[in-house]
Amino acid sequence: MESPHSVNSPRRTLSLSKQRRATVSFFDPDDKTSGFGLSGDHGPKPSEVYGFVGSITTVVATVIFLIWAYVPESWLQSAGIYYYPSRYWALAVPVYVMVTIGLMLALYIGLNFISTPSPASLNIVFDEFSRDPSSNESSLEEDEKPIEPISDIGIDRINDIMFNNAT
Repeated sequence: MESPHSVNSPRRTLSLSKQRRATVSFFDPDDKTSGFGLSGDHGPKPSEVYGFVGSITTVVATVIFLIWAYVPESWLQSAGIYYYPSRYWALAVPVYVMVTIGLMLALYIGLNFISTPSPASLNIVFDEFSRDPSSNESSLEEDEKPIEPISDIGIDRINDIMFNNAT
C-alpha cells in the first residue's frame, strides 16, 4: 500500500491513488495481529523502568535495614555477617532525619512570619501594582458610559459595603 500517492499518519492511511478509489484504513490499538501486541514504541518507557527499579531498591533496602536493626547479633554472625554498623545508628539516623525535617519546617514558618508585614501596615493594602480609580466624570448618560478601567477598590468603600450596608 506504500505508493507515492498515499498519506501516512499514526492513526490512518489515506490512499490518493488514481488507479483505485480513495480508501481509508484506521489503526486499531486493540488489534493484536501486528505481532505480539506491541505498539510502535518497542519496549517500556524509561520512567517506567526507573520507577520499577526504584520501588524494588526501596523494598530491598528496607528489608536489609529491618534485618540489621532487629535480628540478634548471634544470628547475623551465624549467617556469616560479621561487619555491620553499630546498632546505635539504627535509631540515630531516623531520629536525625525527623529532627532535621522538623527544624526545616519550623525555619520555613519562621521566615514566612518574618517576611510578612504586620497587620497594621499599609503595605498590605497598597503596593506598587495598586491603581486608583480614574475620576473621569463626564456628562454621558448611563447607557453611553464606557466600562470603567480596572482599578483597586478603596478600603473605605469596602468597609462601607461590608459594615454599613451601603451600595
